[in-house]
Amino acid sequence: PAEIVAALSALLFQEKSDEDLDSELPERLVSSCDRIKNIAIMLGQRQKDFGLPIDPLEFCATSLKMGLVHVVYEWACGVPFSSICELTDVQEGSIVRCITRLDELCREVRNCARVVGNPTLYIKMEAASEAIKRDIVFASSLYVS
Repeated sequence: PAEIVAALSALLFQEKSDEDLDSELPERLVSSCDRIKNIAIMLGQRQKDFGLPIDPLEFCATSLKMGLVHVVYEWACGVPFSSICELTDVQEGSIVRCITRLDELCREVRNCARVVGNPTLYIKMEAASEAIKRDIVFASSLYVS
C-alpha cells in the first residue's frame, strides 16, 4: 500500500521541486516510478506521432512530479508528520493537500475496481487509503465548523 500511494503521488503533486527519487526508497518503488516515467514518455511520443507539437521528454517532465514520492512513502509507513516535513522543502500545506487528494484517488480507483469486478485491486486500494488516512492530515479543520 505504501508503494502504491507513493507512486500515485507523482501524478497528483503539482509544484516544481528539484528532488529526484531517493536512494533510500525500496527498489520496487523506484522501478515502478521508472515504469511510470517510461509510460509518460510513450504517451508523449504517441501524441507527437499524431501531430501534436509535444516533446515526449518535456511531456513526461510536466506530467510527473516525483517531489513527494519519498515523503508519501514514509507517511504511509507510519512516520510522524513532523519527520516527513524534514525530508523536503515543500510546504506543509502542499503535503497535506497531496495526501488528501491521494485518498480521493484511492477511493475512486477502489470504486472503479468494484464496478469492473477486480477484488484484488479493490483490496489494495482500500489498504492504501487506510495507510495514509491518519493524524493531522485528516484532522477536521480548526477554522471550519
